[in-house]
Amino acid sequence: MLTKIKLFFSQELALNDSSNTDAGEQDSALQLAAAALLIELSRADYKQDKSEQISIENALQDCFKLEPAQLEQLIALAEEENKDATSLYQFTSLIKDNYSSDQRFKLVKMLWEVAVADGEISKYEDHLIRKVADLIYLSHSQFIKAKLDVIGRG
Repeated sequence: MLTKIKLFFSQELALNDSSNTDAGEQDSALQLAAAALLIELSRADYKQDKSEQISIENALQDCFKLEPAQLEQLIALAEEENKDATSLYQFTSLIKDNYSSDQRFKLVKMLWEVAVADGEISKYEDHLIRKVADLIYLSHSQFIKAKLDVIGRG
């Protein structure tokens, strides 16, 4: 699996034609972390819904502007990473250390969008989003604002 991740990063760097490979690797790692958190959320209520999968794809596409093949590969790698993860720390620490407050807020909104995609927010989804928001140091007021922004659209 590590080989697949390294291959993904090297392909991303080649496609982005980045002069700074460290920055490119960092961006790819952050994309992978965000995708893994979205996938973890879709599994939180023990049932995966097609609408949640579509919501994940749309959120990642809107956020990272990836080509369809890149998006598919990112989701596949994130699913693998998610299966092997023993905690959220490897994902949330990257986000906390590298995302601005606005980017962390946007990520939590993306999580809420996935949670509401199937028409209901389970207690497990709510708990996981709260936990992620705490781990990435998003204030409670921003957590609530993100939720209301998403729910208010419905």
